[in-house]
Amino acid sequence: MEYGNLGGSGLKVSKLAYGNWITHASQVEKDAAKECVHAALDAGITTFDTADIYAATRAEDLLGDLLHGQRRDGLEIFTKVYWPTGPGRNDVGLSRKHILRSCEGSLRRLKTDYIDLYQAHRYDYETPLEETMRAFDDLVRAGKVMYIGVSEWTAEQIAEAVRIADDLGLDRIVSNQPQYSMLWRVIEAEVIPTSAARGIGQIVWSPLAQGVLTGKYAPGQDYPAQSRAVSKEGSNFISQWLTEPVLNRVAALKTLAEEAGVSLAQLSLAWVLQNPDVSAAIIGATRASQVQENVRALGITIEPDLLAAIDNTLHDVMITDPERTVSPAQRPG
Repeated sequence: MEYGNLGGSGLKVSKLAYGNWITHASQVEKDAAKECVHAALDAGITTFDTADIYAATRAEDLLGDLLHGQRRDGLEIFTKVYWPTGPGRNDVGLSRKHILRSCEGSLRRLKTDYIDLYQAHRYDYETPLEETMRAFDDLVRAGKVMYIGVSEWTAEQIAEAVRIADDLGLDRIVSNQPQYSMLWRVIEAEVIPTSAARGIGQIVWSPLAQGVLTGKYAPGQDYPAQSRAVSKEGSNFISQWLTEPVLNRVAALKTLAEEAGVSLAQLSLAWVLQNPDVSAAIIGATRASQVQENVRALGITIEPDLLAAIDNTLHDVMITDPERTVSPAQRPG
């Protein structure tokens, strides 16, 4: 395993983080989840990412159970707040009330007395940003949260959060968690430069494009049984990639990976990790073997000619325009 700092902070994280969105307490049973988490730990993964909304809070419960008994100071446990966790008007968003109450719930479910990184899962247009930043700062000062971050915020929102923190002497955000892969590159134009200038690292999700960049979805063939494409929980998220043009390009990409002597999944992860602004890439798994394969992406260097070939292969299907985003209401990733 390789480790590095989270953005400009002093927090060390594993370059591959294990995430349990969709999988734990949803797509796979507890025994399979346990095998995946143990495979991650055995591989040296110390960073685990979840959110209170995943599987309606059950994913946090399960992750807390599976990590119980591990040396807490040897782990970095990340979770998030924003999406509804109850029926009330104040059970959603980034108000002081929701942030503080949600943090208590996450601590209880994760069976820990502190969260290493507490992230705003989306931007809240109905709550003053100063209120949100003060609430996060209070959690840091209380020792319940070590660092704060955001997820899927725009460059302008990130810059404003940093400005408010600096003006008021509040704790700064150290990370952003966006979608990023060979196919989805929208953060490169604005989010990465804005973040880098402020010491904010990227913890990227879906580096394998929901599994499409493993090559398991072949053009013109049925989707594999028990894959995300046929699951109730994941099919709506992966559908944007299951088109003939994308799958044909991915098939060509798989050939490039084979010529380089690596799997497509390993090539895809290595491509993401080669970006110096990426502090960590989040992987998910339904089988321990997937974790073991993904970890072998570490140490792979993609030479300039292969990088150019990847771009040439994907030039007409990869998404780079910052305006090309999926509605946050449709994507609690």
